[in-house]
Amino acid sequence: MSRTFLPAAGAALAALLLAACTPTTTSTGPGVGFQDYNSYVRGAAPTPAGAPVTVPPPGGAFDPAAASAAIDRAQGVAPVAPVTPTPLPTAVAAAPTDNAERPRGGAPAGIREESGEVTPNNTGISDEQDFDAVAARETIESDAERIARNRAEYVVVQPGALPQRPGDTGPNIVEFALATRHAPGVQMYKRSGLGIRDVNSACGKYASPDQAQQDFLAKGGPDRDRMGVDPDGDGFACAWDPRPFRTALQ
Repeated sequence: MSRTFLPAAGAALAALLLAACTPTTTSTGPGVGFQDYNSYVRGAAPTPAGAPVTVPPPGGAFDPAAASAAIDRAQGVAPVAPVTPTPLPTAVAAAPTDNAERPRGGAPAGIREESGEVTPNNTGISDEQDFDAVAARETIESDAERIARNRAEYVVVQPGALPQRPGDTGPNIVEFALATRHAPGVQMYKRSGLGIRDVNSACGKYASPDQAQQDFLAKGGPDRDRMGVDPDGDGFACAWDPRPFRTALQ
């Protein structure tokens, strides 16, 4: 045997071995690696007659529902019909009974409604501006009876005497305000220019300017200012203003 024959025989033997190991495949189209999965599944499993056909969305995107349906068809599993939930029963409002003694406007029993009927849907809004609604329940005679009843129940309260102040309550700041005519800030009384006391500290002892003015008048004011509450000499302590009392008198 020559040296040339040995390599040729080895090559032939290797080719025969490779051919025997290669599986025989039958392909009717491109494999899964050459197209989207939905197209591959539809090509591999034939659709039974009468079965619904799912159209994949445009763009070749993966559709889980279509893939699941294709697998079921391939395995011979019948598709499961979707279950529609049964709606819960809704509560039905009881229709109002026809009772002649029932107050108008849906008011509770025992309450007499004279006017201001509310709307049928109980929104609390009066329908007195609705001519048809008022004309359906009111007449000229009923209006006259209601006016006469209201007049009979009308009571005039006579004013009584004003109560007297018990004892001496001090100077009356209202009378003092009405007795003056000058504006606040206009000096009417002499004051010392020493400024020994701080007016803010002196006025801070009172809860209101009215109390400061009353105490100021009780202790020598407006001629004298012993407490330092009227440094400008206008006769009005701690920014007390007499003008509201004057205006009320006009």
